[in-house]
Parts: sequence; C-alpha cells; structure tokens
Amino acid sequence: MTVHHQSHCKINLLLNILRKREDGFHELETVMAPVACFDELEFSKSHAGIRIIGNHPELNDDPQNLIRRAAQAFFAETRIEPEVHIRHEKRLPMAAGLGGGSSNAAHTLRGLNELFDEPLASDDLHRLAAQLGSDINFFLQDGPAMATGRGEQVESLEPFPALKDAGLLLIKPGFGVSTPWAFKNLARYPKALEGTPGRAKLLVELLNGSDVGSATAEFYNSLEASVLPKHPLLKIYQDFLNEHGAIVSLMSGSGSTTFAVTGSEVDAKELGQAFVARFGNHCWTSATRLQG
Repeated sequence: MTVHHQSHCKINLLLNILRKREDGFHELETVMAPVACFDELEFSKSHAGIRIIGNHPELNDDPQNLIRRAAQAFFAETRIEPEVHIRHEKRLPMAAGLGGGSSNAAHTLRGLNELFDEPLASDDLHRLAAQLGSDINFFLQDGPAMATGRGEQVESLEPFPALKDAGLLLIKPGFGVSTPWAFKNLARYPKALEGTPGRAKLLVELLNGSDVGSATAEFYNSLEASVLPKHPLLKIYQDFLNEHGAIVSLMSGSGSTTFAVTGSEVDAKELGQAFVARFGNHCWTSATRLQG
C-alpha cells in the first residue's frame, strides 16, 4: 500500500504579533490561507526503519528534518514499529515564509496515520503537531483558518467570499530569512512587537463580505518591521506589484516571499510576466489561485 499526499503551502493574510511570552515564544494572531503549490510526499511500509529519500539529499538524513521528527513522534505515540519509506519531492522554496516544512510535518502525520489504519484521533494529531512547531496545526486541515496562541490554536474557516476567484502571485528572491532572526529583531520595533488585539477577527469579518477592497487596509504583517529594513528589495517588489494591478501585496510569514493578491489567476500570471520583464527571472515565482 502506498499513500500519496500533496503538501501545500500557505500565506499569512495577517500576522499580528501581540507580545513576547515568558516561554520565549510570541503571542500572536494570524489569518492564513492555503495555496495551491505543493511538495509531494509518498509513504509506504518497509523493513528499514524510517527511510527518507528525496531530491534534496542534505535533508534526507538531517535529524532536524521536520518529516523525520514528525515520523518519530508518530511512531513513539502509537508504539508501532517504525518501518516506513518516505519519498519527498521538494518543490517549494525553503526559508520562504510559506510554511513548507510545517506542511511536510503535518502531512507526514496525516499520511502515516492513513498508512497505518488511523491509530490516532484528530486531537492526538493536533497535540503532536503543537509539540513539533507553531504552524503545523494549520496544515492538519485544508481551508483558511485563524490561529492564535503561538500559532497552534487553529480555528478553521469557510472560504472567504471576498476572495472568490482571486489570483495569487508568489515571489521568492534568491535569499531567505531566518524566522528566529526576524522575531528576535522585532524587539527593536515596540509598536510591531506589541500589536493591537482583534485585527484578525476584523479582517475575517471584512473578507466574509463581498468586497475585497474594503479589507485591503487590514492585511498586515508585524515582521515586515524587522525584515524590510534589512531587505529593502522586498519593499521595491511590493511597490511594483501595487503599481501594476495588485489588490494588495504583503510579505508572508517571516519572508522572504512577497505575495500579490489579484482579481483572477489570469491577472496573477500577467502580473508575474510584468515582474519578470522588469526584474528578470532570478526569483522563484508562481502564479496560481488563492484558496481563501
């Protein structure tokens, strides 16, 4: 038996940091939407422990690889003998703010649970995901969501009417941004570090209307305060996207990916072509639909 999963990524329509907690994490509220760009994961039973084979050899044997850590957590929780072969086709960029690694971890938990006849209930999967990382719980479901706490408390949402048929352009330059660095340097920007609670609910309310234009001012990312001064190229990209038809542009997560929401997938493709014509093809780009 083989189980196949498409491990999708996400964007943050809003990422509002509220404070730094005593445990070292940051209290936050965020609104996330799934994106139809994928890594591929395939799971099959074997007799070789946990074996990971993929197109990024440096990830296969890395003990901190989230796929391996998720598999270890699954087998420890279920007390099933760890005998699995995992094939990983990495297509999403890394250090991008798109949650690719978190998605891989969540889909590993989901895939192994399916492969071994569902030994874990949904609550068990969510508990394991929260132990592995803050964004992983989001990827245990497939729709948009609002998350609070450090990101592990997830409230699934219905697709937003204001984003129906919307397109999305993703742009990842040739550099990444370290998430710990972005959060650490937020201390230099107290206004961004201590955001106003309630912005996530407000954005959700506006997106549940029919006019995305009424919501554009509420798209927000606290981490831009620390990241954009170090990487002003991202602001240049945003300005270009806004001047060439984007409804809104924003950095996703801790970056370095910048995204543009457009009226349609066709608009996203045309905006991507204009971007490449202006800046060249040195960035990873993807024009797709927004599953918000």
